[in-house]
Amino acid sequence: MEKPIILDCTLRDGGYHNLWDFDSSLIQEYLDAVNAAGIDFVEFGFRSIKTDGFKGGCAYSTDTYIEQFVIPDGLKLGVMVNAAELLDSTGSYNPDILFQLFNSASESRVTLVRIAVHLRDFENVLPAAIWLHNNGYLVAFNLMQVTDKTTEDLTRIAKAASKYPIDVLYFADSFGNMTPDHTQLIVEAFRASWSGEMGIHTHDSMSKALDNSTVAYSTGVRWIDGSITGMGRGPGNARTELLLLEFEDQRGVNRNMTGLVSLINNHFSPMQNLYGWGTNTFYYLAGKYGIHPTFIQEMLNDKRYQEEDILAVIEHLKVNKGKKSFNKIALESARNFYSDKASGSWNPKEMFKGKDVLILGSGPGTQNYRQAIETFIQVAKPIVIALNTQNSIKEELIDARIASHPVRLLVDCEKYKNLPQPLITPVSALPKDIKDTLNEVKLLDYGLAVDPNIFEIHNNFGLLPKPLVIVYALAAVSSGNAKRIYLAGFDGYPSGDLRNIEMDEIISKFLEIENIPELVAITPTRYNVPATSIYALLEAK
Repeated sequence: MEKPIILDCTLRDGGYHNLWDFDSSLIQEYLDAVNAAGIDFVEFGFRSIKTDGFKGGCAYSTDTYIEQFVIPDGLKLGVMVNAAELLDSTGSYNPDILFQLFNSASESRVTLVRIAVHLRDFENVLPAAIWLHNNGYLVAFNLMQVTDKTTEDLTRIAKAASKYPIDVLYFADSFGNMTPDHTQLIVEAFRASWSGEMGIHTHDSMSKALDNSTVAYSTGVRWIDGSITGMGRGPGNARTELLLLEFEDQRGVNRNMTGLVSLINNHFSPMQNLYGWGTNTFYYLAGKYGIHPTFIQEMLNDKRYQEEDILAVIEHLKVNKGKKSFNKIALESARNFYSDKASGSWNPKEMFKGKDVLILGSGPGTQNYRQAIETFIQVAKPIVIALNTQNSIKEELIDARIASHPVRLLVDCEKYKNLPQPLITPVSALPKDIKDTLNEVKLLDYGLAVDPNIFEIHNNFGLLPKPLVIVYALAAVSSGNAKRIYLAGFDGYPSGDLRNIEMDEIISKFLEIENIPELVAITPTRYNVPATSIYALLEAK
């Protein structure tokens, strides 16, 4: 077998974590280290005509940008182009774009151009290979999202590719759900009508990137992608340092790993701690269900998403047709797992009309001021509502609990069975398995619907901008014509946290509603809400 060719795509795929904004000194150290370690090709980044938003130099990797670096002798450079940028609005190939992006290879340090393409665009963009070949470049086509394609699709694509001057036909495990057996079947499907070089680009959602790479090589795939510490979109890729060790005997090249190990320890391990690439339970589930890993990456980077939110979004997306292509609208829609229509069978006036109500949050304030809060409850005798299963206050002082998150409810089902209070929750909108599990709990069905632009309170349901439990609680208590709402344990989040902004926007909408109860926080809070001190209330009593 011919020796494998290792292509390191850290600067390109890793850029999804830092907007392709790598420090120039780091790039130079990286180039020297990977060359010493025996890497064959480095994919310097993308070539792109997109100009929206700030991105670093590796998002464009122009010849001018690359010229500032000393490229070690023997190290070859590549760049990637997204096929969608080479097509016009009708999906037809636009040859003018390549003229904008590339000089001839004789005027560039770049020798390889790789086109990332979906099956739907593959045959339309194939003519780009002719232009690139005629201008002196090695040409690779990288077919994305290959695991959900049929054998017939792959063989047809390979047959079409064989008619063009393509040097390497790559396939990408975009969702990270490929298995070694599946890898072999994909290679066989391509080989039915493709005799040229092949390459594989793996993602590590299900911890199979290295295994798939080694199996691919054993079945005749010569070009193998990796990235330093696996740095890449979502869970990342096969780790270049492990590929070098795995294929050491087959490659037979002199290598010096000292610089690469130093690079990892000094730069990439700290970046991994900061950005968090690498597989986890969420990426594993995304791989299993064929969900684009950027959904998970975005949620992990957004502090508004708790663990139960991420699991709920995964449950929604696994049966959703839009799961294979990430966009923020689809993510927000998946997060709002309630529809814009609601019904409920319980009227909160039965519990709250004309009463003061104390809503207990789960922030440190509830525990820190526990004694004062318990004294206030005993003296002022408000109706006490606790969010979810928080237990900082004596059980006998809590009148009811309230919850709205389906995954959180599912996790806490057994706890609710052992708690003495009734549970206010949107019963009618809950999945059957949750309702069945809660059948021993007294449920008060106040409906919940979601519309991001509306905050409306009705007798039996609320139409809310977010399905957050505190928002649901404010709606339910207000619907019941309570006299006053006290908040305890709603500390908020550290300064600059997006969740503070989100809550302030919602509270502002709530305060604009006519005839709502007076709202006041009685423990410290970072939210923009009227506040007093629990001790001032006790003094007044």
